Amino acid sequence: MTDTSLAPFSCHYSSQVPELLLRLNCTIAITTYQAGKLVFISPQDADTLVQLPRSFAKPMGIAVNKATDQLALACKDEVVVFSNSYELAQHYPQSPGKYDALYMPRATYHTGPLDIHDLCYDKDGKLVAVNTLFSCIVGIDDRYNFTPLWKPPFIDAMVSEDRCHLNGLALKDGVPKYATAFNQGNKMQSWRENITKTGVVFDVETNETVVEGLAMPHSPRWFGDALYVLLSASGELIRVDVNTGKHDVVVKLDGFVRGMDLYKDYLFIGLSKLRKKSSTFGKLDFAEKANQAGIVIIHLPTGSMVGNISYLTSLDEIYDVHILGNKIRPNILNTAKPDHKQGLMIPDSTYWAKSE
Repeated sequence: MTDTSLAPFSCHYSSQVPELLLRLNCTIAITTYQAGKLVFISPQDADTLVQLPRSFAKPMGIAVNKATDQLALACKDEVVVFSNSYELAQHYPQSPGKYDALYMPRATYHTGPLDIHDLCYDKDGKLVAVNTLFSCIVGIDDRYNFTPLWKPPFIDAMVSEDRCHLNGLALKDGVPKYATAFNQGNKMQSWRENITKTGVVFDVETNETVVEGLAMPHSPRWFGDALYVLLSASGELIRVDVNTGKHDVVVKLDGFVRGMDLYKDYLFIGLSKLRKKSSTFGKLDFAEKANQAGIVIIHLPTGSMVGNISYLTSLDEIYDVHILGNKIRPNILNTAKPDHKQGLMIPDSTYWAKSE
């Protein structure tokens, strides 16, 4: 039961987390569609974390283009693109000198309600997304709502039926390579029938099935020379041998795991609290154990847990986790308030317009 005396987004965390983020010189970004927030978690000092929650409509996948210092966010019926300005951050009228990055909204793609899950920038700087509703991987641009790039070979029609719950996308060398889905069904929401035993990883380039029989796979990621996948229904992080289809459990957590990012040697994994009344999640064997939402930090070379963040209020479900490198205290503005209209960026200068 939630303690109503606590402030929104209250959390507790292991003592080493702020110091670790300081040493890594980074901030954790998470999305929670349940609370309608993108949250930045930053080290205030070696002992304390500070959070910046910003409201968006059903935020899901996060994509970062390191070359252009841009961030894209998949929302309910749009993808919003932000550009970072260190200069605007330094002179932010509400808090001058407080932030070392400021993501300003620069473009919105009106996709319609596609139930976009994972979102990525490819090697050419183009946005690629998992269109879960239409069971395909798509390109996002300013010409169409979406441009289909790939669909599983068993999907025989491009229809809005969420047939296999295609959800995750892993790039390899900047190109879409692996995708996850809950099953290989070709009927409307067929994946709900046996969700803990029918998950699959596809090779997008060859159309082959890499591994099947997985427990609700999410967040496939290619790290170094291996494919890692989260099995949400078993709380496991697995390493997949893409040549044989065999997989090893790297670490097992008591929770619904979804959303992860690797920064240097540290893997940041999202934990969600299961909805007990959910027709989908309430049936899972470990539903009673999945009673915490937060972040678990794993030292990947050793598989050891080095820290965790647990939410006490407001946040129950996490979709995506992304690390913002070389940013200790970033900020981001949405379009709900007019503040963002005052910040002007041109190639060689930035300006904050004066309020009338």
